Amino acid sequence: MLIRPAISADLPRIVDIWGPVIRDTTITFSSELRSVQMVADLIEKRRAAGREFFVAERETETASPVIGFASYDQFRSGNGYLHAMEHTIILAPEGRGGGAGRALMAAVNDHASAAGAHTMVAAIDGDNVAAQAFHAAVGFEHVGRLPQSGRKFDRWLDLVLMQKIIG
Repeated sequence: MLIRPAISADLPRIVDIWGPVIRDTTITFSSELRSVQMVADLIEKRRAAGREFFVAERETETASPVIGFASYDQFRSGNGYLHAMEHTIILAPEGRGGGAGRALMAAVNDHASAAGAHTMVAAIDGDNVAAQAFHAAVGFEHVGRLPQSGRKFDRWLDLVLMQKIIG
């Protein structure tokens, strides 16, 4: 498994992984599909702010396909939150269960900590027990639940907040 910063050649694969998650699940509350240009702009904006956008590759005999990605940005705007970050981590179905999530999470936490972040926040769909269990397994603690704070597929969604002190 290789974790590395995303490059322009990764953009179509990132869009391919993200699309079904946006379109078919409540893993993200957003329903706006991302284009290659939108992802390129997002990466550029995050890097300009000192953040990073990582991909996970599973090495094979013929290729090293991207099987997931992760990034982070400031949790809330304003200088009072300069040391509080929130991450996104998305895996392709074939990337789940093989350690890619843990490796991406470690890369995000390490990069953010080295850049001066103190805390990392996970904002998770209240029904996504697998994501909550994953975050607990990598050291995040449940710190809150915001009932009916999101809406997708014509229903209200609870948001669970989990947090890890990283620096």
